[in-house]
Amino acid sequence: MVSGSYFSLAVLFLGALGFGLAPLGLAWLWARVFAPPKPSAIKNAIYECGLESRGDAWVQFRSAYYLYAIIFLIFDVEAVFLLPFAVAFTGLTAGACLAMLVFVLLLVEGLVWAWAKGVLTWA
Repeated sequence: MVSGSYFSLAVLFLGALGFGLAPLGLAWLWARVFAPPKPSAIKNAIYECGLESRGDAWVQFRSAYYLYAIIFLIFDVEAVFLLPFAVAFTGLTAGACLAMLVFVLLLVEGLVWAWAKGVLTWA
């Protein structure tokens, strides 16, 4: 039996590779044998949410909506981090209060930046 320093590592690597590729190969084989492709106009038609699609799928979307969502997420997560601080405020040390003050100042800086850039204007 081979007992090299990297032999066991190679065996584990091959096992992991086989563990990941075996289900993929079996699924591919199952699809080829038991579900051969039978394309038709009805199968290839675009269908979404029970409605047939109309018009062009490429709709121009304002990127400002993504900024609104990101700003919302930032300040929503802020509330999640501030709640435990508010609950345990009386039992915290001065270092913890200073860390939370830095956190809140960074959030205020982000709010001022968003306001100065005009991200918060709804137009």
